[in-house]
Amino acid sequence: MKRMFVFVVFYAVWFGGASARLRAAEKPDRAVAITIDDLPAGAANSLPAATITEMTAKLLGTLRDQKVPVVGFVNEKKLYKFGEVDERIKALRMWLDYGFELGNHTFSHASLNRVGLKAWQDDVVQGESVTRLLLEEHKMKLRYFRHPYLDTGRDLQTRREAEAFLAARGYRIAPVTLDAWDWMYAGVYDDAKKRGDAALEEELAKSYLSYSDEVFAYSEQLSKQTVGYEPKQILLLHANQLEADRIGDLLAVMRKRGYRFVTLEDALGDQAYGLPDTYVGEEGSGWLDHWAITQGKPPQGAPVFPQWVIDKAKPLRHPQP
Repeated sequence: MKRMFVFVVFYAVWFGGASARLRAAEKPDRAVAITIDDLPAGAANSLPAATITEMTAKLLGTLRDQKVPVVGFVNEKKLYKFGEVDERIKALRMWLDYGFELGNHTFSHASLNRVGLKAWQDDVVQGESVTRLLLEEHKMKLRYFRHPYLDTGRDLQTRREAEAFLAARGYRIAPVTLDAWDWMYAGVYDDAKKRGDAALEEELAKSYLSYSDEVFAYSEQLSKQTVGYEPKQILLLHANQLEADRIGDLLAVMRKRGYRFVTLEDALGDQAYGLPDTYVGEEGSGWLDHWAITQGKPPQGAPVFPQWVIDKAKPLRHPQP
């Protein structure tokens, strides 16, 4: 009887351990770098500096506490509001004080496809002034650039000239492979919060997290089809109240999918970011699309963005930042 008991205990321990090992083996090892655009805030024109500071502290506090590295991309034009310049610059400095990094997103969020190469180059240079000084305070260099609207050029010559210009100024381009359009949710979320509509806030947050999960699943599959494996992904988010309030929930969604969080530098070391890329067009797009289209295999089957959110966003006239 004692022998039977020992055998049962041994089997239970072995089987439990084997099950745990099997579950661990089944969980994919995925990596993602998080990037956040439109600093100091996407809706900076309509927000007082105190609100921007509060929102920034909430967002960065969660990221710091969860040890998630981030690069924030700055539009310096948003710093220049009468009587608030110093306070808005302090909000930017918080990113560095909290241990994060800043990159350039042009001065005025200018689209290369719309303003032309020369005007865009001028906007890139104008967008460096404050950011470089803040980085120097922390003995850091300005090294990353993110294209507004992901517009990389209408034709290949313009794209290559823009890339050469950025390289000459010491930049690495920050691509995007994951993007769940948080900016579209953000305007509606802000409006709901302003009106005290907590039910709509929750509905929007739930939809955003669900849609993000769908986008991640689609992008993982597209990665395998296009690259042959899942590279270290780069996620695009924006500096807004939605992320300040819900970034912890989004991180949980990603962890559940097997993601660990890496630096942008680490992600860019993945060989996928050296793949042939001849994408050009009127509309900007993520790099998984770039690679697929370059290969002559335009992607299909992307998740459909919830129409009800678009409908609620339209009357608010909240354009993409």
